Amino acid sequence: MNSKQRAYLRALSNKLDAIFQIGKNGLNDNFIKQIDDALEARELIKVTVLENAPEDNYSLANRLALDTNSVLVQIIGNKVTLFRPKKKNSKIQLPK
Repeated sequence: MNSKQRAYLRALSNKLDAIFQIGKNGLNDNFIKQIDDALEARELIKVTVLENAPEDNYSLANRLALDTNSVLVQIIGNKVTLFRPKKKNSKIQLPK
């Protein structure tokens, strides 16, 4: 993913609200499955990392991106933005 595509996704994510929170339980298989399903439905999501999370924002975001085969778009404060295009009929068309 190039910088132009990443900037486009950041612009799209400005109006999104976080739909998941990572708390004291951290990442478990059930949580990763829910994120995976949300990515398949929405393509672009935001996740909030709470202060009582067991790891820092960057390590949790990287693990989440790896486990869901998604792209880590950005981390701002405690908000993590992830993107993964749908396998069929993707709504978000990235610029070239």
